Amino acid sequence: MKTMVRGWVLTVLALVLLAPTFTWAHHGTAAYDDAHPVTMTGTVTEFNWGNPHVQIYYDVKSNKGEVVHWSVETLSPGKLARLGWSKDSLKTGDQITITVWAAKNGAPVGFMRKLVVAGGKELHMDEKAN
Repeated sequence: MKTMVRGWVLTVLALVLLAPTFTWAHHGTAAYDDAHPVTMTGTVTEFNWGNPHVQIYYDVKSNKGEVVHWSVETLSPGKLARLGWSKDSLKTGDQITITVWAAKNGAPVGFMRKLVVAGGKELHMDEKAN
């Protein structure tokens, strides 16, 4: 019985010690091509100010005139707020020029690096850029 209890205690301890590793695992950007940023112009269709990452959805016209629905992730709302963003920074219908690290697999998803709204206001994800 003591061996069984000791085994459970060790298992729980191992899970507690490994938990930080699991929580950081989803924060990587390995799926995105950070060596070749892509800049495009589009129209915001949704701005989701929520945890764990703020999401921006927008439409871009391809070279063939087709509308491509893009989705990009950014930082957490708390981090963006410290950089001057707010839940009202973008609205549906806003015209944007956005620079992203696009998905390596060619899907229309990415990780945002810089955004310029109509009128020239720049929204960054880098403290040094502000």
